[in-house]
Amino acid sequence: MGGALNVGVVGVGNISRQYFAELPKLPNLRLVAVADLDEDRARTAADEHGAEALTVDALLAHPDVHAVLNLTLPQAHAEVALRALDAGKHVYGEKPLALTTAEARPVLERAERRGLRVGSAPDTVLGTGIQTARALLDAGRIGVPIGAAVAWSAPGHELWHPAPAFYYQPGAGPLFDMGPYYLTALVTFFGPVVRVSGAAGRSARERTVATGPLAGTSIPVDVDTHVTAILEHASGVISTVTVSFEVWATRVPLFEVYGTEGTLSVPDPNQFSATVSVASAGDPEFHDAPAAGGYADAGRGFGLSDLARAIETGRPHRASGELAFHVLEIMEAVLDASARHEVVTLSPALDRPQPVPLGARPESW
Repeated sequence: MGGALNVGVVGVGNISRQYFAELPKLPNLRLVAVADLDEDRARTAADEHGAEALTVDALLAHPDVHAVLNLTLPQAHAEVALRALDAGKHVYGEKPLALTTAEARPVLERAERRGLRVGSAPDTVLGTGIQTARALLDAGRIGVPIGAAVAWSAPGHELWHPAPAFYYQPGAGPLFDMGPYYLTALVTFFGPVVRVSGAAGRSARERTVATGPLAGTSIPVDVDTHVTAILEHASGVISTVTVSFEVWATRVPLFEVYGTEGTLSVPDPNQFSATVSVASAGDPEFHDAPAAGGYADAGRGFGLSDLARAIETGRPHRASGELAFHVLEIMEAVLDASARHEVVTLSPALDRPQPVPLGARPESW
């Protein structure tokens, strides 16, 4: 293995804690600098993790930063990515890739012109949970896949998050916040989506912050909070997806795949390593399946480590900007189909990412 990829983190909000916890476990990544609009917060994070605290401009100009881990709010994803690419840095960002495909397309185009890589969360699909499900599907464990169903719901993030207002602004809501986990898994399983229909709406329920120093603060809602979509994959599989911030309780299965010879119970793709269960035509009881693929004991940052190894070896990286762009265009199409009451057709130029073999390590595979 070659030298480590030096990483500068822009944005040290809540999600950064998960990345900071994993980076020391990935030997082909080295944290060198952090930046945040809140400079005190950046200094605290830098002191905790043995990095240099810089302004955003200084971090982007730093000659020892090879890649920018972009953990800013969704509204800033495209802007920070473009600035990093212009500074000659590879970029790996939190989801979504951008607020719109119009914002995201220049990011991919600029990276291609400059010979740089763009990666994007979620990398949860690289763990043993989703990769085991993929391996079982590819091995024909439930026969030929016919359909899949996703139903993720919650009452709203304001019940637990200390500063949840951005979840109700463009670039978030249940579709853009939680949808990428499930849509990325579906594309990983069945390939790109070519036709989309959907419906979306929101209640008039008042949202207020429940915890922390902002408790009692009212939250403006500028996104749809209940979204349902029907997705037709190029492979012929039909997926139904419902995501909602409007559900107080449910007994609907989270994620299932239906085949000609059985059913696959898929673990939550917001996690890396939960268990897959299988029921078959001959045995309708669900039975847990042993891990059959994926990076073991993975966490947030494994997608960036996979990208670093891909740079070193010249292969495509799995949590790619192209995959994230397709997920973004699916989400955009869902809202477009809802607004127009029409089916929206897509023409993605995308192949399924390569599977992760069981026992692989991102820094050496």
